[in-house]
Amino acid sequence: MADYFADKVAVITGATSGIGRSTALALARRGARVVAAGRNEQALDALVKEASGTSGRILGLRTDVTDRAQVDRLVRTAVERFGRIDLLICSAGVYFRRPVRETTVPDLERLLAVNFYGVVHCLQSTLPLMIKQGGGDIAVVSSIDGKKGLPPDGGYVASKFAISGLLDVLRQELRGTGVHVTTILPGRVDTPMIADLTVPAASAKIPPERVAKTILRALKKRKSEAIVPFLGPKTLVVLSALSAPLGDWLVRIFGLEGREEKV
Repeated sequence: MADYFADKVAVITGATSGIGRSTALALARRGARVVAAGRNEQALDALVKEASGTSGRILGLRTDVTDRAQVDRLVRTAVERFGRIDLLICSAGVYFRRPVRETTVPDLERLLAVNFYGVVHCLQSTLPLMIKQGGGDIAVVSSIDGKKGLPPDGGYVASKFAISGLLDVLRQELRGTGVHVTTILPGRVDTPMIADLTVPAASAKIPPERVAKTILRALKKRKSEAIVPFLGPKTLVVLSALSAPLGDWLVRIFGLEGREEKV
């Protein structure tokens, strides 16, 4: 794996914490040249410092993916510094729990601005370059919630269904261009985003490093989708596709929605 990623140029959004941070470090350790994007400059500086002893390198650039101009600057900087972009990993995301009946339009707009349009900005800015250079690999972190919704996450689920559907079409449209898109579908991940959420053993939180490992494997194998962890979420998705009431029952019986602990 080290040989495969050595000297590849990777742009990663959401790199200041969680899955994005773990993926940036994993790629740097394998010799990649990483342009890491996030909104927290201190966290970016810490990331760059941590990667300084690896065989690769990380360049941190403060970027808000909801702003297309900032995304264009991110892509332009990567090309000016390294000459190309081989890998794009979209990991920026926001999450909050709210029943649909209490979810406001501004709530939905915020979720979509980051989880959907933030990815669209990255895709539209990077795809012309990748197509022109004759190839590239893209991994977008969606969620298993983009296949089967869990209450009370209606707004979040809507944003993840939207991006999963878009990627399903884009993957087919890019056939023959040399550019490949992989949809990453994690279950619960132990990140600050859900730090106050208690979940059952059937939906135990996995470390972000495990998702990063899945991302790298999926990029190397050019997989269409990657579910992590595999067995439980895959079973839920398949059974829900066969019978929506059965899927709903499984969510209830295992308490998959979890419980928010107020601090």
